[in-house]
Amino acid sequence: EVQCAGRTDAGVHGTGQVVHFETNVDRKMVAWTMGANANMPKDIAVRWATEVNEDFHARFSATARRYRYIIFNHALRPGILNSGVSHYHGHLDEKKMHEAGQYLLGENDFTSFRATHCQSHSPWRNMIHLNVTRHGHYIVIDIKANAFVHHMVRNITGSLIAVGKGEQKPEWIKWLLEAKDRKLAGATAKAEGLYLVDVDYPEEFGLPREPIGPLFLPDNLN
Repeated sequence: EVQCAGRTDAGVHGTGQVVHFETNVDRKMVAWTMGANANMPKDIAVRWATEVNEDFHARFSATARRYRYIIFNHALRPGILNSGVSHYHGHLDEKKMHEAGQYLLGENDFTSFRATHCQSHSPWRNMIHLNVTRHGHYIVIDIKANAFVHHMVRNITGSLIAVGKGEQKPEWIKWLLEAKDRKLAGATAKAEGLYLVDVDYPEEFGLPREPIGPLFLPDNLN
């Protein structure tokens, strides 16, 4: 039985997913990595393997999760990365989007950015950072929180796009947060632009650290 750090919607990508399983088989760590990759579908790749103590759990030991949402902001749609990024043809003001995102920092009730069918017991989450930066034609929304409610990143992104287009002012995000009403927020952004890029764990587990990704972007964007 395999346990993962977090579930993602269909079409969402993961460059930092973490899974664990129990086994009685004794192999070198490189053999686990190479063997898994030899039997996985072409769109799944294992980057490392390590042994952990019995207290570790990929989901419940995690202290934070980090996502990046990538928008190709250009008049023409992308060709090569058409399933790896979202696309918006009109100009987006990434500085106003970043300003708007700062209203979401800290511990808040994210009901306005929560899917109506979300099964989480509480809408409260602690937003650690939210940065919006431009890299050529790419806009990257980098979000880190202790955990996320269903569709939270995609719903936040949809509302930030409304700000970037000039339909709403940055302060609108603060109003949405306080309104606690999903119907008032922007549309849910497409799944293709979203990546689970990193999961934090206590240092005592000694897990390897990899570049954040995705690979076509520099590791340090902020």
